[in-house]
Amino acid sequence: MSFSQWLRDFYYGDSLWLFWRLFRRRERTKNRLAFHALTFLLNRLARRQGGYIGPGAVIEGRPSLPHGLRGVFISRYARIGPGCRIYQNVTVGEVDGRAPQIGPDCLIGAGAVVLGPITVGRGAKIGAGAVVCRDVPPGATVVAQPSRVLTEVDGHES
Repeated sequence: MSFSQWLRDFYYGDSLWLFWRLFRRRERTKNRLAFHALTFLLNRLARRQGGYIGPGAVIEGRPSLPHGLRGVFISRYARIGPGCRIYQNVTVGEVDGRAPQIGPDCLIGAGAVVLGPITVGRGAKIGAGAVVCRDVPPGATVVAQPSRVLTEVDGHES
């Protein structure tokens, strides 16, 4: 990569090398003040990209984020394995303080929502726009969320 390309990526926020260096430094720090200072810097960098990674999130390795942190929300209780590929506008959220455990080598498509105390197995693929609230076995592919009628109105005239 040429210097001008690197500078352009850095200017537009597409270069996440500084973010991951600070993220790893925060994981290793024992000093409470340094932890909070690094959390502040990480939140500023993530906000510039339009995303959020909670201070307690465990991310093994460096995930592939093809579109940067744009719209990515990862709960502070989440655990993400190495080699995961996460596209834009993905939510890995918590329910009652419990968040998903994403296995290694998973793919999470654009706009997907993964919620609650679930486990996503190794190599699973979650399609764009899917809402996942149940465990996903290793190697499985999950797409969409089937629509269902919650309430019906009797006597409705069209």
